[in-house]
Amino acid sequence: MAVYGLTGGIATGKSFVARCLALHGAVVVSADDWARQATASGSAGLGAVVERFGEFCLTPAGDLDRAALAARVFADPDERRALEAILHPRISEIGRAAIDAALAATPDRPVIAEIPLLFETGRDWSLDGAILVYAPPAVQIARLMARDHLPEAEARTRLAAQLPIDDKRALADHVIDNGGDRRATERQVRELYPHL
Repeated sequence: MAVYGLTGGIATGKSFVARCLALHGAVVVSADDWARQATASGSAGLGAVVERFGEFCLTPAGDLDRAALAARVFADPDERRALEAILHPRISEIGRAAIDAALAATPDRPVIAEIPLLFETGRDWSLDGAILVYAPPAVQIARLMARDHLPEAEARTRLAAQLPIDDKRALADHVIDNGGDRRATERQVRELYPHL
C-alpha cells in the first residue's frame, strides 16, 4: 500500500487532518512521536541535546523542557540548526522503522506519515506522495498565538523559521486547505481519501 507524507506549516492543522484521514481508515504515524522517543528520558538523543545546550533544557524531573528549548532555538538559526543536526538523524531512523512496521501490520491501508518538516529536512522517506495542509500565514500566526500563548513577534519568528507555506504548496502532490472551517476541511479529506 502507499505511504504519503503529511506536512504543512506551523499551526496549519496537520494533526486535525491526520485524525480525519485516520477516521477514513488510514494508518497515521507521527514525527512528533518519533521526536519524543528520540529525546526520551535517559536516551542518547536527550543526552546529546543536554551536552550541546546545557541543563536549562531539562525539567526538574529530568525530561526535555520543550518550551524552553523552543524559545532558544527559534530565536537563533544557528542554535536551531545545531538541534536539527542532533535530532533529525535519530528521528529519521525511528520514523523509517515506524513506517515499515505500519506497512507490515496493515498492508491494505494507506500509511500517512505526519512529518512537519518534510520539505525542510530534505530526507528521502521513499514516499508515494506529499499532502500539504495549507492555511494562509495570517491564519497560522493567529492560531499559533492562541494555541501557544505567544506574542505576535515570537509567532512570526517561528513561522519564519520554516519554508514559506506557498513554497511548500508548490512541492506538494495534494493540498488540503484548512484556512476555513472544519467541515470544509473534512469534505476535502473525504474527497481525497479514495485517491490514496
